[in-house]
Amino acid sequence: MEMEKLRILGEASQHDLCNYVSLNKENFTSPKLPGIYHAHTQSGCQVPLFKVLMSNHCTSDCNYCINHCHNRFDRVEFSPQELISLFLHYYQNHYAEGLFLSSGMPGDSDVAMENMVEVARKLRLEYEYQGYIHLKVIPGASYDMIKRAMSLADRVSVNLESATVTGFQELTSTKDYHNDVLRRMKWIGRLKRRHPEMAPSGQSTQLIVGANNETDHDVLKRAQWLHKHLGINLSYLSPFEPLKDTPLEGHAQPEEKRSPRLYQAQFLLNSYGFSLDEITLDEEGFLILDEDPKMLWAQSHPDLFPVEVNEASLKDLMRVPGIGKKSAQRIIENRRRGVKFTEMDELKKIGVVVKRAEPFLQLNHARQTTLSF
Repeated sequence: MEMEKLRILGEASQHDLCNYVSLNKENFTSPKLPGIYHAHTQSGCQVPLFKVLMSNHCTSDCNYCINHCHNRFDRVEFSPQELISLFLHYYQNHYAEGLFLSSGMPGDSDVAMENMVEVARKLRLEYEYQGYIHLKVIPGASYDMIKRAMSLADRVSVNLESATVTGFQELTSTKDYHNDVLRRMKWIGRLKRRHPEMAPSGQSTQLIVGANNETDHDVLKRAQWLHKHLGINLSYLSPFEPLKDTPLEGHAQPEEKRSPRLYQAQFLLNSYGFSLDEITLDEEGFLILDEDPKMLWAQSHPDLFPVEVNEASLKDLMRVPGIGKKSAQRIIENRRRGVKFTEMDELKKIGVVVKRAEPFLQLNHARQTTLSF
């Protein structure tokens, strides 16, 4: 019976990202080992997580979610001890290295939160588990319950789902964007500032891309706000997937390149010093999908190139296509040690994608090639 619950509740948890890369079903293991999700970190590492819902009972009417309150199917839930036993079995057999726990919302948000917090509490205090725990904060949860969750978890998250109030209202009528979601995210940010030791990995959130009429400008504006005001460096951007037996079953999926391009633009805003008005958008506020946004910006500013590798600032180097944050820092570090770059192969060895960068660079004031767009 417990394994059947795990199959149902593990599958129901699939559409909640904890991943830099786009979600796909290949990240889940075979049906013989339900509940395991292979999360990819920004550094490229793959980590198997025990990823599951406590319950698929839900009173929310989220149009994109298989667990919406109007759907008629068998509702199941774990008791805290059932879930703890399953997780420890997976952990002790090296099937999973951490826990990502979420839940539907069966009426009272704190009832759902209480069960998840109890799982974390027992794991930490009774079973002396010191590994990774990610707890999903249910919209509308109380301040005290969020504080308890943060005292036990490595990471907490509240899914924002939409970039705007209007977009949120297109997806659900049972939750309030500002009060139930954003307010809780602000509480997490405030608690984190007051108690840095709580939730040491911070908070994250997810936006669904393509489920409503929001533009890429809307999404990037919200991601930038989250970075500036809540310290969220990377908002997970989940491409909408129309699920059977949901109100949005017949809704079109977004173009395949849309989420990856949004990730690239988000990195430019939050890590590379770009402003939103420097991101190239079409007249309707959407990214140009045929080229990455950094290349489009560089191509539209030929007066700023080529950049002299041996003299340029870190900021200017990071704006060159093919030079990432780490490779730009390596260039600066080498220059501080007295290293002078004379060949493109030297840049290639420290991580520069020379094929993309070469038209925008010069070495010792000798231009490498001619810019032509």
